[in-house]
Amino acid sequence: MNLKKLTLVAALVVSQAAAAVPAFAVPVSTAGVSSTVYAAEAAQVSEVTLQPEATDPLPSEVPAGTVTPTATPNPTATTTPAVTPAVTPVPSEPAVPAATEGINTQPVNTVTAVYAATSNQLILMMNSNKMYKNGTPYLANQPMAVKYGVSYVSIRAMVEMVGVSYTYDYKTKEVIVTKGTSVMRFKTDSKIYTVNGSKVTMKGPAYQYKGTFMVPLTSITYALGIPYTVDNIGKRVILTLNTKPTATFSVQPTEIYAGQTFVTYKTTSSSPNGTPILEEIWSGNKQDMYDQPGYYTVTYSVRDANGVLSDPYSVTINVLQPNQPPVANFTTDKEEYKMGEPVTLTDLSYDPENEALTAEWTNRALAFFNPGPVSIQLKVTDKHGLSSTFEKTINITSEQLYTQDEVAKLFTIPGDIISMDGGMIPGLTNVNNTTSSEDYLLIRSNSPETVNTEGILYRETAVGKTRFLVHHMNNMSTRQKLYVIATNNNLYPTTITTQYSGIAGPVTSPEYTGKISILKYYTSMLTNEKYSTVTLQPGQSMPILTDINKVSMKPGEVLSLSADLFSDLTVQYNVVMVEESKDPVALLPTLPILDRDGVHNRGTYPNSTRIINVSDVVGTTQAKLVLGDNKNDLNLIGMDPMTGTTASNAGNFGVLYKIRLERVAPNTLITFNPRGGNYLGSLMVNNTIVNLPNKGNLSSSDMNAVVYRSGNYEGPVDIVFSVASGSNLPVNFVFTPLPALKQ
Repeated sequence: MNLKKLTLVAALVVSQAAAAVPAFAVPVSTAGVSSTVYAAEAAQVSEVTLQPEATDPLPSEVPAGTVTPTATPNPTATTTPAVTPAVTPVPSEPAVPAATEGINTQPVNTVTAVYAATSNQLILMMNSNKMYKNGTPYLANQPMAVKYGVSYVSIRAMVEMVGVSYTYDYKTKEVIVTKGTSVMRFKTDSKIYTVNGSKVTMKGPAYQYKGTFMVPLTSITYALGIPYTVDNIGKRVILTLNTKPTATFSVQPTEIYAGQTFVTYKTTSSSPNGTPILEEIWSGNKQDMYDQPGYYTVTYSVRDANGVLSDPYSVTINVLQPNQPPVANFTTDKEEYKMGEPVTLTDLSYDPENEALTAEWTNRALAFFNPGPVSIQLKVTDKHGLSSTFEKTINITSEQLYTQDEVAKLFTIPGDIISMDGGMIPGLTNVNNTTSSEDYLLIRSNSPETVNTEGILYRETAVGKTRFLVHHMNNMSTRQKLYVIATNNNLYPTTITTQYSGIAGPVTSPEYTGKISILKYYTSMLTNEKYSTVTLQPGQSMPILTDINKVSMKPGEVLSLSADLFSDLTVQYNVVMVEESKDPVALLPTLPILDRDGVHNRGTYPNSTRIINVSDVVGTTQAKLVLGDNKNDLNLIGMDPMTGTTASNAGNFGVLYKIRLERVAPNTLITFNPRGGNYLGSLMVNNTIVNLPNKGNLSSSDMNAVVYRSGNYEGPVDIVFSVASGSNLPVNFVFTPLPALKQ
């Protein structure tokens, strides 16, 4: 064939191609470029814009920035996807299997030979329902379409070509796509789809047309993790399909000791198109227990039913020297003591690997009150369970130094319990004091404490300094999450600053969550670790104090929150509880406001920082300071904004007390005494956190937790206290003169 004839044949082929495939343009410059590569990330991918029929200019003839209107069918939201296959093979071409009943037999123009592809490719033709998988032509149930400048494809045709699971929920009008462990949900007429519950925004809403569910091209490729290119000359989109399975594994435990640790291997494998995994392949030095320390590399791979092998995945295991047991040891300051003489013990135990040890004492006491030999034991245990015990014997003489009551008052450490006659404490003199307040607005969400249905537990609008006390139990049969949602209804952005916060739970003990949340609240005051800011745009709603919703609440579990915030503009706050998989912000407009339970308290209370100043000398005689009795310490009065009724903060839960004792006498003991029932909490004294109590709880009025013991000189003491949720009021601070020290 001469050159002239060859030119004519080439012109004929190009002519046929132009007639078979409509012209199109993409919103990027195409001059001199045959293809544009797109990473499969929705935020970075430009949508393919389809142009009218082939009479329009080719891409190189379209002026830069031109957007040509496209006639596309109007979607019908009430239809549902067809139940027939979304993709049909085209039997007229040599690579297509023999036609079967119901298969579309429409021939494809011979120009499609140009699109013979390498393996693992899916090609979509512009303005056409033609698709080519690994060179084999198919027809989609709907062609690519454009709606508001966004290119749409049939989601069912796409997933059938890729080979992942597809179902349609007629009740929710959602397409559910499952790829490995990822579950994606696309909803009719919504720009949001979810991946395992996490929301992703698309460039346009999904819609249905003639029974076909259409989604933006970039969204489905991003969801399935499929990279693609746009061929401007060939009028096609080329998707690169990944068919290789993946394999990983982890090794447990994280610390492995030679000759001591049994090793387990937890494997994870999957195929991107759901092909079953048939074979696991291990190589390297895989052992259930390693006899010698050192580094060992183990490699894992899998083979699927198509014979495709995954890339190898390797882990290097560091096998440590065998763990050595700890060494228990302690000394006493003397070998012989009088009855009632304090015994000072010094723990000298250690671990060869410098690990933390758990100590367990037997027959340890501040002092002993029976003459004769006394054996004291110390057992220390490392985190691997190896332990060591040391025992020492001391001698107690028949001479007495202190009584048991004197020893308890003089030497019990802060947080430990001593006994006093609870019946005499109410008769003690109340110390004179003056009271003032700071203008923190308290939002107390504690009713219904036991939550039986999803809904809004509290709703309030506040500006400036705002304090939260939230305490609720999940009484539903499903896992729930608790949220504090802030909404900016202003015309301007507003900033919320978290100053302090403490969150505890979810656990089944209300008293424990109250104690731990208030302890963390104090800790954040000392460390400033919870300080953060967030800015809400006008109309925006979002969860704040998000540690509270990181873990879902099982039935019967409780969460507690204490927090101080500041907002520069008015913010609406909603405390809500919803099922763990649901979006609380999306549900907020439809959630009901739940009623109070008639037992527990909720309300908004101003001036919730109460400052108590005691200027007189305390400790020269026994006296008390009462909190939470609604007589000496009055309840805060506020409003329940959901009902518009007056509320009284019984027990003053959520109130932050700042107690200043100007003059504490030398040798004064300050203790904490519960009067209303069981108590479990903490406080700060001179910026040191003290548990109430260290072990167990204060379950009777005879029990006192040691708070502070003054020295040889008069001086001030500052106490910061807030009632722990789940505990009871009122409480007393008792000031007691100490007995004289003896030699």
